[in-house]
Amino acid sequence: MTVMLFIVGIVLLIFGADLLVRGASQLAAGFGVSALLIGLTVVAMGTSAPELAVSLQAALIGEGAITLGNVVGSNIANVLLILGIASLFGSLPVAKQLLTRDVPVMLAASILTLLLALDGRLSQIDGFLMLLGLAGYMIFTIRGAMVESTRSAEPRPPITLLILLRNLGLVIGGLALLIIGANWLVDGAKIFAATLGVSELIIGLTIVAVGTSLPEIATSVIAGLRGERDIAVGNVVGSNTLNLLLVLGLTMVLSPMALEVPSSALRLDLPVMVGVALLCLPVFFTRYLVSRREGLMLLGLYVAYTLYLILGAAGSALVGPYGLFMLLVVIPLVVALLVVRTLHFLATERRRTVAK
Repeated sequence: MTVMLFIVGIVLLIFGADLLVRGASQLAAGFGVSALLIGLTVVAMGTSAPELAVSLQAALIGEGAITLGNVVGSNIANVLLILGIASLFGSLPVAKQLLTRDVPVMLAASILTLLLALDGRLSQIDGFLMLLGLAGYMIFTIRGAMVESTRSAEPRPPITLLILLRNLGLVIGGLALLIIGANWLVDGAKIFAATLGVSELIIGLTIVAVGTSLPEIATSVIAGLRGERDIAVGNVVGSNTLNLLLVLGLTMVLSPMALEVPSSALRLDLPVMVGVALLCLPVFFTRYLVSRREGLMLLGLYVAYTLYLILGAAGSALVGPYGLFMLLVVIPLVVALLVVRTLHFLATERRRTVAK
């Protein structure tokens, strides 16, 4: 039965993602709203629904470590795993708007979460602060969408009530399949994880986080294959922001008790989440796309991070030397590579400007 939950869950996720992307992109075209904004809002909210359901359920039964691990692990997986996989099917273009508004908001939300967690707990007041930030972000995003819609000079396909209902049906049906598929897959994953005897935080950071991120994986890959690449990148950025401000914020507000933050999360996982959000700036900036080469780098970083978690959970003696190697060798190499690529891109852009 556990294996069946995995298989059926994955099938529902892929089918639901296809329906969601198809309906959302057609709605965007019909109302003159860019696919990027649809990815940042409708699609991001839909694919964050599994994180919200799992986090609320875990918090209500007192498993706060799963809640925190789910959100933090999902945000790490969204950038490193999802963008890495999606870019393998073709380079992902990045709109300049993402760099000037949405990625900074995602980074600010990540830093805010780390700062609020420094006292070892996340309270209802912290949750209200996050929801307040969410309200400001959504108002700003929706206003931008309305201005863009009025300024758009592109011809729009005719919208009839039947077409509107059909596309809404695709979006709602896709979201339903995503939520059902994710829940089934996570239920199966929990059974496997429980038999391994690992901590709740590790379960949340790995199996539960990847399970609830599968809608983002499926949606981003399907969006890329269908040519809606703006949805793929916007979905990841929007989902990460919503995971923190909406999912974690609402969970903290509704939770009967404050969420305790494990010391290991403060030492490793929350700083990694902030670092991954910061990593988006140079990766997105160079040529305004995520190339296959950069995608492979992101995937490699995710494998390295997951391996560290596994070694730590297993109590291996290698965890210390491995962590030191990552800190002193791998991370400086990645930073140096990104700095060189950024400087090369700036020099190329300057030469093009001078030539014109």
